[in-house]
Amino acid sequence: MDDFIAARAQMALSLGFHIIFACVGMVMPFLMAFAHWKYLKTGNEIYKGLTKAWSKGVAILFATGAVSGTMLSFELGLLWPGFMKHAGPIFGMPFSLEGTAFFIEAIAIGFFLYGWDKFNKWFHWFCGFLVGLSGLASGILVVAANAWMNSPTGFDYINGQYLNIDPIKAMFNDAWFPQALHMTVAAFCATGFAVAGVHAFLIMRKKNVEFHTKAFRIAAAFAMIGAFGAPLSGDIAAKSVAERQPIKLAAMEAHFETEKGAAFVLGGIPDEEKGEIRYAIKIPKVLSFLVSNDFNAEVKGLNDFPRDEWPPVAVVHYAFQIMIFFGVVMISIGSLYLYAFFFKKDWLNKNWLLKTFLFATPFGYIALEAGWTVTEVGRQPWIIYGIMKTVDAVTPMPGIQYSFYFFTAIFISLSLIIIFLLRRQIQMVPKLYDPTDPQFNSKNKKS
Repeated sequence: MDDFIAARAQMALSLGFHIIFACVGMVMPFLMAFAHWKYLKTGNEIYKGLTKAWSKGVAILFATGAVSGTMLSFELGLLWPGFMKHAGPIFGMPFSLEGTAFFIEAIAIGFFLYGWDKFNKWFHWFCGFLVGLSGLASGILVVAANAWMNSPTGFDYINGQYLNIDPIKAMFNDAWFPQALHMTVAAFCATGFAVAGVHAFLIMRKKNVEFHTKAFRIAAAFAMIGAFGAPLSGDIAAKSVAERQPIKLAAMEAHFETEKGAAFVLGGIPDEEKGEIRYAIKIPKVLSFLVSNDFNAEVKGLNDFPRDEWPPVAVVHYAFQIMIFFGVVMISIGSLYLYAFFFKKDWLNKNWLLKTFLFATPFGYIALEAGWTVTEVGRQPWIIYGIMKTVDAVTPMPGIQYSFYFFTAIFISLSLIIIFLLRRQIQMVPKLYDPTDPQFNSKNKKS
């Protein structure tokens, strides 16, 4: 394997793995805090058990995210020293602040896990809520650093030198808000659907039904926030991309020729050599409207840009289509759930509705991974858009493919460990977390 390809593959694998745990860390503590709030308000012991069960899951996934995030930090320096040499002083601030948020999160989760019956009940609840706030801040700060790569600012680039550095301006670049908003909404959607799907499966097994039903409805509510917020945040992100990176937008839509009243493309197979897309469904003028709220606005095509600056069109286009497809599916499921919740209460306990959420368990994370593929691959061949190419930033050290194989083995091992630990947590629900279960009562009597 070519060292450059191996470095990119290792980074892609690491990011793809870590992003799942980053999203869980941004959202799962809020589910936990909401269940805890319900317990404090109602006194229902099921919510207490649910809070404890979710908090153990948060701890497991937090530890995994810490490991994968640390590996990513080292990889930036080891694989891309040319990038870090110049970019580190510019966007180092969000990374430093992210480290602070991470430590606050670690302290707060420790307080929460071991603070039962030791702290004031509302201070204890706040510790859990703080886990979510610091996790959310951590994710947004990392996205700010990535957004800078897509919209570099906060410095003057003169004769190959990075001068007059302004780290505040670099952190709050033009891309940070659209990317951070879309990432946050996507995290709520993906995590909400994943948790709801797991509990839907457990409800269908007819064990601890009341416990898992309460969990399912909380998770489904959070999933709705993400599903219905995604089109709004996606529209803001798309308009931002059209303004800052028109070549990325053109690749997303496999849009080759500049034209007014450009059509929005669904599906299709792009042919870069012929500069066309085959078998696509084209909705006239919609792309122009989405870009600038004008059905007749001009949208630049790929042929307006140098060929050596094109991203891999097929990869970006297919990833964008996957994201759109699963996003629409989740919105449809969300609409069905809301209709059932308000107008057809008896549907909420039907197996077909639960199966719908079960099948949708991975949809949010598939869409999330596809969206990040669009963001990262769509920026190529640049690591700093318009300033530094990725090939110029890679390490000259040989043998990167062996590092890629080693890291792949680590991530596979971590995945297996996580599956084992989470499966064990689910199996312990009757004994440790559901107070209505006979096994729970018998264990408490013995203790």
